[in-house]
Amino acid sequence: MTTIQPADIWLADIPFTDGTATKKRPVLILWLDEQDVVVAAVTSATPRTLTDVSLSHWRSSGLRVASTVRLFRLDCLEQSLLLVRLGHLSPDDAQRLKTTWATHVKPQF
Repeated sequence: MTTIQPADIWLADIPFTDGTATKKRPVLILWLDEQDVVVAAVTSATPRTLTDVSLSHWRSSGLRVASTVRLFRLDCLEQSLLLVRLGHLSPDDAQRLKTTWATHVKPQF
């Protein structure tokens, strides 16, 4: 398997909550934790909240269409669910995601 790094974009086999099926979706690797990865959803939908970040350099990140990272849509996945590395965030997009995280993603308890 290719080395997994934070800021990579991977195609992952995301299991449905009820366990009946899976769907292949792009995800952004936020951090690794043992054999798991914490990821943010990547979607072709336009941003709709303050925690959605539109990628300026989506093509060079390996995505086929203009994309948005949803920082409020996080998953913890087993690394075995990562299928193929699509690319890596540009430094500009990575900085905007870090700024958005620091400004708008906070524990709600």
